[in-house]
Amino acid sequence: MLDRRWMATRINRLLEQFSESATRYSGSSWAFALAAALIIVWILSGPMFGFSDTWQLVINTGTTIITFLMVFLIQRTQNKETAAMQLKLNELVAALKGASNRLIDLEDWKEEELVELHEHYKRLSYLANKEKDSHQSLSVDNAAQRHHQKRKANRPPAA
Repeated sequence: MLDRRWMATRINRLLEQFSESATRYSGSSWAFALAAALIIVWILSGPMFGFSDTWQLVINTGTTIITFLMVFLIQRTQNKETAAMQLKLNELVAALKGASNRLIDLEDWKEEELVELHEHYKRLSYLANKEKDSHQSLSVDNAAQRHHQKRKANRPPAA
């Protein structure tokens, strides 16, 4: 059992290293130059092959295979970057005084919950616009309470 886990972990690391290298290389200037050179060679070889169906099939097959593989590399990179960005945002929310910690796992919320939260922020925006104070921060958890405190603090003392 231990050997299987070790092997699976090892294979996963190797695949991750390979995909990171492929992602780095495929986004480089050298990769673009190589792709452009291959297209030029393919175009120039057209007369030699009489612009045949086989000649066209070579470029079509090659580009299809490359596109298929690139979809997975792009998705992997996007998933990793999204996860890293979420962790950074979570750290900021957790570190900010007055910020709602309920927002830390926002990416796991259901669509309806996100719509409800969006409506809440629309109300906060309305309150902020009504007060003409765009620098005041209102949290999800205590927006109404802060709004009333702010209004009370801005009123002149009774004579």
